[in-house]
Amino acid sequence: MEQWANGTVEKPGYNFNCSNAFVQEKDGIFALSFMHDIEPYTRWQTVYSSAHDERSPFYGRVYDEFYYTQKVYNYFIHPQWDDFGSQTLYAKQLFADYEEGYAILELIGEWNDAIYNDIMYLKREVIDPLINEGISKFILICENVLNFHGDDDCYYEEWYEEVREEHGWICFLNTLDHVKDEMQDTRIQGFVHLIQNVNWRPHKPKYLFQAIDGILATDTRYLNGRPI
Repeated sequence: MEQWANGTVEKPGYNFNCSNAFVQEKDGIFALSFMHDIEPYTRWQTVYSSAHDERSPFYGRVYDEFYYTQKVYNYFIHPQWDDFGSQTLYAKQLFADYEEGYAILELIGEWNDAIYNDIMYLKREVIDPLINEGISKFILICENVLNFHGDDDCYYEEWYEEVREEHGWICFLNTLDHVKDEMQDTRIQGFVHLIQNVNWRPHKPKYLFQAIDGILATDTRYLNGRPI
């Protein structure tokens, strides 16, 4: 699957010129998605809301369904996404279980460590508060992360070392193929599991967590030469 943002897409026999949109193509079939129409996953809201979770860094957030203010570059995104300091990357905490020690977050935008140091904002404003609340296992759904621009891996290593002490792990789920390549070029796979092609939406949060935890428990890969 390929994905483009910000403007014109040309393929043999096709020409799209679209503002605030990106185009996906798989097996010759094109789908057009507008950034402002992409909502965070809502199916779990009946059992969890980060805005009502006093232990969440997003506690107390108020949302306006009709007033768009947040942007990725010049393109508005849906107001349900949460700002955490980055100029181009936004998040939604979909679920947290403090007894089991895991959290599930969804991301949208461009992940740019090279210019904006996005991992610093993510680590300090979102991850650290959750670690302080006992979270050591993180699932970050990255299907709507359109690009990744890496820098050094210091914050990823710090994050890994902190959760490793609690027998935890970090999983980036369903990154686009080119985003995965960009992440691997930065070598963050030494600290983060990159897992693809998981159909997570039909499942309850605990079953998604159990599935990922099971995969990692039997994973023969090593991080930095050390098993998780």
